[in-house]
Order: sequence, then C-alpha cells, then structure tokens
Amino acid sequence: MKAAVYYENGGPEVLKYEDVPDPTCHPKGIVIQVAAVSIEGGDTLGRFRGMLATKPHIVGYQAAGEIIEVGSEVTDLKVGQMVVTTGNYGSHAERRAVPARNAWVIPDGFDIQKAAAIPVPFGTADDCLFEFGRMKAGEIVLVQAGASGVGVAAIQLAKRAGAKMVLATASSDERLERLKDLGMDFGINYRRDDVATEVKRLTDNHGADVIVDSVGGPTLQGSINALAYRGRVSMVGMAGREPMKVDVGSMMGGNRSLSGVFLGAEITTDRVHNNIQRLINEAARGELQVVIDRTFPLSDAAGAHAYIESRAAVGRVLLIP
Repeated sequence: MKAAVYYENGGPEVLKYEDVPDPTCHPKGIVIQVAAVSIEGGDTLGRFRGMLATKPHIVGYQAAGEIIEVGSEVTDLKVGQMVVTTGNYGSHAERRAVPARNAWVIPDGFDIQKAAAIPVPFGTADDCLFEFGRMKAGEIVLVQAGASGVGVAAIQLAKRAGAKMVLATASSDERLERLKDLGMDFGINYRRDDVATEVKRLTDNHGADVIVDSVGGPTLQGSINALAYRGRVSMVGMAGREPMKVDVGSMMGGNRSLSGVFLGAEITTDRVHNNIQRLINEAARGELQVVIDRTFPLSDAAGAHAYIESRAAVGRVLLIP
C-alpha cells in the first residue's frame, strides 16, 4: 500500500510518499480501506517532535473507511461496514489496522469525509466543556483557537448547551468571521488584541466561566488571566509548541481551576466511546456542523501539513488516498 511516511522528525518536508507493507489484522481488531484521513493537531506535533514507534513511521490519529478485514474475536463489526477509527499512529495510509474498540459505525448516508473529522475533536471539545469544565447553561465560554477542529466543535457545543456568551480567538478577522455561523458571539484577534483584556471588556469585567485552551504555552497564562471567579480552564493541547510557564498563584485568589484533558486516556471506556458515537449520530442528523476546510491527496501530505501550520485553515484538513 501507499503511505505518507517519515524517517526523522522535522517540518512537513520530512514526509515522503512510499510503498509500505499492508497492516495485519489483530484477532481483536479490524483493517479498513481508508477513504479519508482527518489530520489532527497531534499529527503535526508528532511529526515535528514525537516518538517514531516504527521506521519508516506513519503518523496519524484518525481516519475513516470501509472494513475489509475483521479479527477472529470481533463480534460487533463486519466486513463492508463504514467506520471512523482512531489510533496512536497509522492514519496517513491507504489501509490501517486498529483495535475494534477504536472504531465507530458511520450512519447510513452520512458523508464519510465529515465522519472522519469527528471523534477526536468533537469528543475532546465535549470533555473540555462538560466532563472537566463543568459548563452550565448561562455561563460565558471562551474557546482559544476557535478555528481549529476542537475550536469549531467547542463553539457549537457550548452554544447548544445554553452558554450566555461564546467568545473565540483566531489569528485573523477573516477566520473569526467564518465562526459566527457556528455560534460565536464575539471574536478576538489574538495577533492584534490582548485576549484577557478583551474578554474582560466584552463581559463587563466578569471574565469567562469556562475556557477551552488547545494552544498552551504563553496562551495558557492569558486564559488564566481571563477567568471569572471560580472559572475553569480545560487545557487540552500544545499547538503553540512553546513551554508551559504559568503563574498558578494567580488562580488562587479567584478560586479558579486548571484541568489537563487528554481524551486518549479514556477513549476506550464506555463513557467516551458512547459519547463519540452520540456525537457522530448527531452530526449525521444535521444537529452539528463538521467544517472541512480543504482536502489534499495523500501523496501531498507534506503540503497538507504545511497548510495547517500556516494557520489559514478553519476546521479540519483531510487527506484522500
């Protein structure tokens, strides 16, 4: 099969399009013929500095496609079903093997490209807001990196849950404009304005009750500074690739809290697995929007990664084998 592989960490240019052996099916797993790869934030970070579990290495968390092989111990999935899958690596390929527990059935008639972009970003956003952020109706929510996959999901989920106000940040006014239809009330251009100052101004000095921060680095301190009394930050990523240096003492006076969130730690539990299937079903019914910015051929994985890192995308970028 063909795959986008690399032999060393680095920029997008390390990705090469090569022939590699087909994956084998574990007794408790499945193999899919990949139809669409959703490039996740962790994919670009992994390529940049992550561990190479194989060599050559095939990066990638998430891909959707048709089941072409089922392990002998799998009873709830069958050949021919369309599923979306997650795994620690291996998505950037024409075929991938995953544990059966890491697959979700795509409802009949639902766009497989949209389904490919749901489990990690929507599941993460849901956990950040509700499981760890404990968001309630009537609260003010700030979504850092609102144009990201997690951001696009979090804006919608917060608005649907009755947020009084949904704020989001992005790198340009043009990207912020595209978030209004998803439920964003006010946008903050972080390249031009201080985020904490703007949050306080827009909320009459109340601050944000719940903040979803997938950027980390210096942005995380800005999130803490933007919190309301008893506000909560769900820190879920290191997209900024800079060291996490925060003054935790600044949280104490306002009884504020900071939670680290990693969906992968619980993705095989009934709670998370069922929650992701619920989100997929809701998107299939048109209750949630899945935003696909651009598609690239698998052979141009390097170009797709470079485009993502240009911070021009809104929503997910896909690879099509």
